[in-house]
Amino acid sequence: MKDICTRFNNSILFFIRAFLYLGTYAILFSLMGIENRQVRVLSRTSVIMTVMYFMALLFFNNIYGGFAVGRSPRKKILQGMELSIIFSSCFTYLIFLIMNVNEANGLKFRFASFGYFLMAVIANALFIWFMTMAGTRFYNWIMPPVKAIIIAGNMEDGMRVRDTVDSFRHRYRDTEAVIYNDPHIRKKIDESGMVFFYDVPQKERAELVNYCYRQMISVSLNPVISDIVEMTAEERMIGDMPFLFHHSLIMTFEQRVIKRLMDISISFILLLITSPLFLIFSIIIKTEDGGSVFFRQKRATVRGKVFEIIKFRTMKENVENVSATKDDDRITGIGRFLRKYRFDELPQLINILKGDMSLVGPRPEMLENVSEYEKQIPEFRYRLRMKAGLTGLAQVMGKYNTSSRDKLILDLMYIERFSILMDIRILFQTVLVLFNAEDSTEGF
Repeated sequence: MKDICTRFNNSILFFIRAFLYLGTYAILFSLMGIENRQVRVLSRTSVIMTVMYFMALLFFNNIYGGFAVGRSPRKKILQGMELSIIFSSCFTYLIFLIMNVNEANGLKFRFASFGYFLMAVIANALFIWFMTMAGTRFYNWIMPPVKAIIIAGNMEDGMRVRDTVDSFRHRYRDTEAVIYNDPHIRKKIDESGMVFFYDVPQKERAELVNYCYRQMISVSLNPVISDIVEMTAEERMIGDMPFLFHHSLIMTFEQRVIKRLMDISISFILLLITSPLFLIFSIIIKTEDGGSVFFRQKRATVRGKVFEIIKFRTMKENVENVSATKDDDRITGIGRFLRKYRFDELPQLINILKGDMSLVGPRPEMLENVSEYEKQIPEFRYRLRMKAGLTGLAQVMGKYNTSSRDKLILDLMYIERFSILMDIRILFQTVLVLFNAEDSTEGF
């Protein structure tokens, strides 16, 4: 039985995904249809709602990764699916409310069947939880973990990557870290099912990747600058010769205008919505130690331009101005809460309105950090090719204490792949960051 499931695992997982998506649709429409006949029968309302539901579900699945069993951690799948269904259901419910304004149901806009809608959202949340658990167990049953090896430029990096890979025990086992010049490297590759490369010199990496390809062994490459150039290049033929063409990012006039309009409109709306929080946090911060409410610090943005960032003060006043660490005794009581849920970043909406920052972009670093990082990684200055942002790819994919090298790679991937659609995607993905606050008190 297991052998048959293993042979047809992709098909089985496809049907599990289809059952999940159709199940959420059936739950929403069944409950909404209790009070609304036009929803449970074939009608203009039900057809339009159905089309809008699956279009929204496709959009949000693309943003949050969908039911990516075997590729993403169970927690991330669960959170992403829950948000996808909630946003899709809310969008569909809004369509229903709009279409419900007619002569038959009344010409006044009202929140009809809200109780049933809420029941559907809760029922779908439970259904997604069950399907995620079942789907993950099924995948782990038919796809046992493979032996993995980490090939790194030095043992310190190798051990750090091994610790990360070890957290995916359902996918990898007996993980070993080695240096790229280990004399037994090829023998160890032959004994592995997955090879991770991290910061290996280009020449040696190319040779070892070719060897893995020859032996039909899967590889995972931590990108370097040249990889990003290749990833963002387009295929071109010069005569009968294939080339990869890459040109450095130059935002078009239309992109700059749209991005700026997004910054102004969204930050203004968020400031209005969060204004009560500004008042509450200001009172608590002032009451706790009588110090200033806001913290200002010089940061670097596009082309090295220096501006003064505004944040809620989360540390005691007149302390050493260095990045915070976990359990830092300089952090105040309210400061720990603000950092955990990123509320300390809210005043940066003012920076965005002023034009100092954008909603999405590389995070603005302390000037002291910029100088230090450029000494260690000269390419670090490349992230100053775009205006600094409140959130970014490094924030939604990494952590506060992600290494400077990996943050740089993520920032450059964003810069070279920039599009307005990508900005929208990152803004929605930022919602997930609020659910993962365990390392938020660390400053980088």
